[in-house]
Amino acid sequence: MTSIIITTFNYGRYIERAIRSCLDQSMSKHKYEIIVVDDASTDNTQQILSNYKEEIRIITFTENKGLAAARNEGVRKARGQYVLFIDADDYIHHDLLKIQSLYLEENHELDAVSVDYFLVDEKENNREWVKSEEKPIACGIMFRKDLLVDIGLYDEQFRAREEEDLRIRFLQKFSIYPIPLPLYRYRRHDKNLTNNLDAMQNAANQLKNKHS
Repeated sequence: MTSIIITTFNYGRYIERAIRSCLDQSMSKHKYEIIVVDDASTDNTQQILSNYKEEIRIITFTENKGLAAARNEGVRKARGQYVLFIDADDYIHHDLLKIQSLYLEENHELDAVSVDYFLVDEKENNREWVKSEEKPIACGIMFRKDLLVDIGLYDEQFRAREEEDLRIRFLQKFSIYPIPLPLYRYRRHDKNLTNNLDAMQNAANQLKNKHS
C-alpha cells in the first residue's frame, strides 16, 4: 500500500484540488490511502475536509507545529510501505502513484523515486517543465517508509528548508532515482513559503550550522 500525505496550513483555497487529484488516481483505490494533516488552520480548511471524511484520513493539530512536525505525524500514522508527500497547494497527474509504485515494486534496489514537475500558475497553466534532479523539491518523491524512519524523519527544529535537511541525511545512506516524467504540479503563488525571505535565510543558516 502507498500512503499519500498532504500537509496544510490555511490553504483552504487550494486543498480541495489537491485531494481531488489524489482521489482521481489510476491506481486501484484499495492500494492507497490519503492522509491530510491540518496544522491548526484558521480558515475554511476543516469545513472542506469534512466533505471528504469518508474518503480520506484527517489528522488535526490544535496548535501550529510546522510543516516538519505535520509530515512526521503523517508518516507515523501511515499504513503504507511507500510514502508520498504532497503540499496542499499542489496537485498530481492521475498516473503518478501507479508509475512510482511500480518502479519501487519492481526495483528492490531503489530507495526512493522522484518525478519531474511542472510549475503552474493560479489558473493551472503549465509554465515550465523542471527536472527534479536539477531543482529538487520536497514533494513528488515516493519513499520507502522504513527508510524515512531509519534516518529519523524530518527535523522538527526546522520551520523552513526541512526538506533540504531531510534530503542531505537521506542521501548519506540511500538514493533517490529520478523518473523523467513531469507528473507533479507545483503551484506558484504569493503565499508560497519560499517567498518568505527571512524564514528561508534563517533556515539556510540553521542548515549550514547543522551540516558544516
